[in-house]
Amino acid sequence: MDNDVGGRLFFTNARRSIVDEDEIQIISVGIDIGSSTTHLAFSRITLERVDSHYIVSNREILFESAILFTPYRGVNEIDTDALEAFFDVQYQLAGIAFDSIDTGALILTGTAVRRDNARAIAEIFAKAAGKFVSISAGDGMEAILAAHGSGAVALSHKADHDVLNIDIGGGTTKLARCYKGEVREFTAIDIGARLIAFDETGIVTRLEPAGAKFAQDCGLDVAVGQHVQPEALDMLADKMTDYLMPVVKAGPLDDEIKNLLRLDALSASAKPSLVAFSGGVSEYVYGRATVAHGDLGARLANRIAAKIAEWGPLVAPVPQGIRATVIGASQYTVQVSGSTIFVSDLEFLPLRNVPTIMLAPELLVADIDAGAIAADIKRAIATSGIMEDQQAFALGYAWQGSAMYGRLDAFCRGVAEGFSNQIEQGQPLILVGDCDIGGLIGLHFAEEMQMRGRVVSIDGIASKKFDFIDIGKMLEGSGSVPVVIKSLIFPSSHALGQVEKN
Repeated sequence: MDNDVGGRLFFTNARRSIVDEDEIQIISVGIDIGSSTTHLAFSRITLERVDSHYIVSNREILFESAILFTPYRGVNEIDTDALEAFFDVQYQLAGIAFDSIDTGALILTGTAVRRDNARAIAEIFAKAAGKFVSISAGDGMEAILAAHGSGAVALSHKADHDVLNIDIGGGTTKLARCYKGEVREFTAIDIGARLIAFDETGIVTRLEPAGAKFAQDCGLDVAVGQHVQPEALDMLADKMTDYLMPVVKAGPLDDEIKNLLRLDALSASAKPSLVAFSGGVSEYVYGRATVAHGDLGARLANRIAAKIAEWGPLVAPVPQGIRATVIGASQYTVQVSGSTIFVSDLEFLPLRNVPTIMLAPELLVADIDAGAIAADIKRAIATSGIMEDQQAFALGYAWQGSAMYGRLDAFCRGVAEGFSNQIEQGQPLILVGDCDIGGLIGLHFAEEMQMRGRVVSIDGIASKKFDFIDIGKMLEGSGSVPVVIKSLIFPSSHALGQVEKN
């Protein structure tokens, strides 16, 4: 514990260096295993300390891998051996050792997340990819990462315009509405370039359930092993575009389109000023690719770009297309906590895949009622659908007002009562806040309340609704920990349509 002239308390590791902590550099990896392609990128992220928080001051791409067509073994499994060989080669080419990776994210995207061995693949490769590489899966997460990675979010801040990012991949299309440097809304639909794939002779080699549905809607008889005519491919691309545009325009949707949505539709709003494209199909939209790859990519790009031109918004050039999601995963998933944190046992870290609940913000506005906090926590746990006695939870909160003893004490007593079942079962107490009082709260549990269990109380993390959190080991010389907030949506079937809610 250190005291600075301002009287703040800092709770850090014994090897903390005041000089070193003003700037942290971490190496991050982003791995995207998608419906069509798999690739990865390494980045160096520089963070500078402002007061007791760290902010990103620079993001630098160190290496971008080759792009591999995602290998499959049979219809419903991804080929793990082929993936492992690919990753080994790319790490060697990058000249980056596995144990030098500080953080990052492996994200399964599109229809790849629906494969029978998707979860197992994620766990295997995340453990091998570096010291603290998180697993993430879900269309919402992908939509957000693509919008950040493409440059659409930054463009919305710089240009002060609404920007709609349209990420068109092999199995799905994700939309993200960006404004003033934030993703305000997102959705996803089962439309993509490789819902049907074919060889150079026109023989169908892969047909996803959504591809079969589009063929049926077009009155086409399409099956793996059969020849498909160019005219039939044109019809499929036309139908996909016709289904996509009402979603893009946030207009009324008929049942056929609603059944393909993987998330809630965008709410009605004004037409965006700019449209940006990312994903593999964007390479055709921006003219960076001309060679066909046995799918509908070029056809979809031409039709969708023409429809956007008719609609009116300008198409904005953005830095990243096919690599948008992997750049987003390597540069925008991690946050670094403040240095005013409390960890009762450093050997307890890292923590992975901890489900989170958010405390109702109105409970921290004025006088804090311990009973109301306890009731809110118990209610959130009861509605989480998780067996509470067998699982630790993280409590996210947005602190408001002073941190006087009485308010801290009421807050901590309410939290302890709310998590009483977990504490009795030996589960750790994990708190994630935004203001720099994580250390004060942790110390109150440890010293004032004499809590004997493990306590992790971190701060400096943006307060928002999320699903799961990973907390890494303390970064050397900083007194801070890397944090990844994420989703983990692994559908239990290969069915089309909605699997998660915004």
